[in-house]
Amino acid sequence: MGVCALLARLPWSLQRWLGRWLGRLLLPLLGSRRRVAARNLALCFPELEEAARADLLRRNYEELGIGLFEFARAWWGSITPMQAHVQVEGLEHLAAARAGGRGVIIVSGHFVTLELAARLMCEHAPLAGMYRPHATGPMEWAVRRGRLRYAQAMFTREELRPALRHLKEGGLLWFAPDQDTRRGDSVYVPFFGRSAYSLTSTHQLARLSGAAVLGFAHVRLPDGSYRLRLTPALEHFPSKDPVADTARVIACIEAMVRDAPDQYLWIHRRFRRQPGLSDDALYQ
Repeated sequence: MGVCALLARLPWSLQRWLGRWLGRLLLPLLGSRRRVAARNLALCFPELEEAARADLLRRNYEELGIGLFEFARAWWGSITPMQAHVQVEGLEHLAAARAGGRGVIIVSGHFVTLELAARLMCEHAPLAGMYRPHATGPMEWAVRRGRLRYAQAMFTREELRPALRHLKEGGLLWFAPDQDTRRGDSVYVPFFGRSAYSLTSTHQLARLSGAAVLGFAHVRLPDGSYRLRLTPALEHFPSKDPVADTARVIACIEAMVRDAPDQYLWIHRRFRRQPGLSDDALYQ
């Protein structure tokens, strides 16, 4: 944690340069994760030639390396170098969704820019977050301390009542429901044309709180600037069908991934569970 805190204070241009080289170094070193990422890319982009997917994998690891420095800066560093180079779009959609004191659920995906983008958006909207607790004490301390520097509040996945209260009081709650997890109610919905075991949390939270649901897309552009975009609230959401609602949310996230495929967290086993197959069958 101390090393990360020190690295967070390096100049941003140097962090980006070091991050790319760190990613290139990690590509051959993290063999099992590299194979998972390569398999995910093959499953999601079968139309690409093998050489094109290999290039996308390389760029993804470079972005991952930069993302590690972004995490450190978000928790321990300054965002002053980035503030003049941020495009924020869709704040009018957020204002419309909050009309009348309504709470808002802001949905994103697990991108390498996730942490820094959340901190940058908190300069424009008072976000609270929901997250998975970490097993190790130092990491849990770092996550909560780092995020509470900028987030209005942080709720673990088990803290459903406080999160609902926050939404019912007109608060904003950000989270990313796009990973395969053993905890929480999940269903199979399409993701890049394949079945993906996905949390129904967005449907459940919206149903219980009456909150609106907006998408939050974030990408680091080639010149080092950032584009943060809030999409219009999903209409007629939630419905009575948790599967259909979850499919809509995951489709929104898929659109974000297609916009910046090199910045998605492909090292996660997104398709580890498949109907009628053993766990990790697609990764063997």
